[in-house]
Amino acid sequence: MGASPVPRTGIEFRSGKDTCRAWLYRPERGALPVPCIVMGHGLGGTREATLAPYAERFVGEGFAVLVFDYRGFGASGGEPRQVVSVPAQLDDWQAAVERARSLDGVDASRIGLWGSSFSGGHVVRVAVRDGRVAAVSSQCPMMDGLASLLEVVKYAGIVHALRMTLHGVRDLLQLAVGRGPHMIPLVAPPGNIAAMSTPESEPGYRAIAPPDFINAIAARISVQIGSYRPGRSAHRLPCPILIQICEKDSVAPPSAAEAAARRAGARATVKRYPVGHFEVYLGEPFERSVADQCAFFREHLLTGRAAV
Repeated sequence: MGASPVPRTGIEFRSGKDTCRAWLYRPERGALPVPCIVMGHGLGGTREATLAPYAERFVGEGFAVLVFDYRGFGASGGEPRQVVSVPAQLDDWQAAVERARSLDGVDASRIGLWGSSFSGGHVVRVAVRDGRVAAVSSQCPMMDGLASLLEVVKYAGIVHALRMTLHGVRDLLQLAVGRGPHMIPLVAPPGNIAAMSTPESEPGYRAIAPPDFINAIAARISVQIGSYRPGRSAHRLPCPILIQICEKDSVAPPSAAEAAARRAGARATVKRYPVGHFEVYLGEPFERSVADQCAFFREHLLTGRAAV
């Protein structure tokens, strides 16, 4: 992906017994202390997968930005690798928020969260649990795992869904007897076993991922995701949320994002884009999405609060 044109430094923080690694961007202008936006990627994603362009826009607006990798992924520590644990990732988010609050020159009362896809749901849960987050941006979010599973049945059929379940059960059985995880591809063409196999999934993911990304994920996610429904907590959000819905999304059902927005009520700002799940990261859809995010964060992290 090449080096970022905007200066950044590498930092670390502890989560559980392991070390998470992150990039820290600091603005060149503006009075201290400044707000900080914490960013984490979606399912199987790392900070190398097209998060830098968002961070660069945010730092240009005067925000500090902390972009981290989950334990077991990317540059962060933790074993086994490529295993998604929702509770562990939520703990990583909380640890990242606490690290942001501890940074010199950061206003601990003005922390924003940025999530996309799987982490678009995480940021709802983290904000609710933390209670002090000031603003949340949720792009093409996975707000309801059960709705996502039903979409799999719709586009791939019940037989495919059962095959996925069997792979997940095998992984959990291996875990129970102390063996390593059973892996499946993260993305693959339609008809193949993978965490994401809609027509847009493989070309879309490869378009945003670094060339050396690891196309593997522990299969247990296929049987665990149905019980993860972060959008159902949206009514408990302590802060404003921007929910960005990709209307042609085949990975994270737009209907679940709409339902989360209704639960959030007056706290929610909803923006809709006539694109698929992965299109929003690149080109003109990216420009529209990031412009809306910048405007949202300016309103809720800068306007009226900087003097408080």
